Amino acid sequence: MKIARFSHKDGIRYGILDEDELVVLDGDPLFAGYQPTGERVPVADAALLAPVIPRSKVVCVGRNYHDHAAEFGNVAPEEPLLFLKPNTAVIGTGDAIVRPTISERTEFEGELVAVIGRIAKNVRAGDALDHVFGYTVGNDVTARDLQRKDGQWTRGKGFDTFCPLGPVIETEFDPGAARIETRVNGEVRQQAPLTDMIHSVADIIAYASAVFTLLPGDVVMTGTPAGVGAVVAGDEIEVEVTGIGTLRNPVRDAAPAS
Repeated sequence: MKIARFSHKDGIRYGILDEDELVVLDGDPLFAGYQPTGERVPVADAALLAPVIPRSKVVCVGRNYHDHAAEFGNVAPEEPLLFLKPNTAVIGTGDAIVRPTISERTEFEGELVAVIGRIAKNVRAGDALDHVFGYTVGNDVTARDLQRKDGQWTRGKGFDTFCPLGPVIETEFDPGAARIETRVNGEVRQQAPLTDMIHSVADIIAYASAVFTLLPGDVVMTGTPAGVGAVVAGDEIEVEVTGIGTLRNPVRDAAPAS
C-alpha cells in the first residue's frame, strides 16, 4: 500500500495511492489508522509533499556499502556509523535542494529510508521490523567540503532542504528484492541492490534504538552506495527504489546574503 501526504485545495491531507487517484484518509495513518473519508482526489490535482515530517529526528547511517566506503578511502565500520539530521532539512519530491553560499561542493546520496511506526527502545534485530510503518526514498544531501573541514557531519548534512523524502511510503516492501538507482539529469550515477548494505535495516534499527528511543514518524536513512558526486544549480536529481517510486528534486543556489 502506497501512502501519500499531499496538499489539495489549500489543505494538507493523507491518502492511499490507487493508480491515478488518491483515496483520501481521515487523518495521518501513522496515528489515525486507515479510515477513508469516501473522497478521491486525482493525483494530477494534488501536490505531493514529504510523506512524513519526523516528529523528533532523522537517523542516518554512514558508510553502509563497502564500495561507498572505499571510494572515499575509508574502511567500512564494524558497527553502524550513526549521525542525525534535523527535521528542518526535510523536503518533498519536486522541492528544490538549495546549495548554501558557504559551500562549494554539494553532493547527492540516494538512500532507502525506513519510517518508524511504533516506539522502539532496546529492540532486538529479530523484532526491529515490527516497528517499521513502511519505507520511502531519501537523499542524504551533503556539503562535502564542510563535512571534511569540520571533522564531524552535523553542519555539512544539516542544511535546510538537505533531506528530500518521497514520493510515498510503501507499507508492503521487501528490501531484499529491490534496487536503488540515482540519476542526475537522466544519467545513472548510483546503482545497487539493497542487499549490498553492510548492516541490514533491522540491525540498524536495533543498534540505534539502544542509543535513543525511536518515535513514530522518525525516519532511518540506511546509507548510500558508491557513485556519489557533486551537483550544481539547474541539475535534477532522481533517486528511485524499485517498488516504492522515484524522488525528484531540482537543485538551485541560495540567494546571496544582502
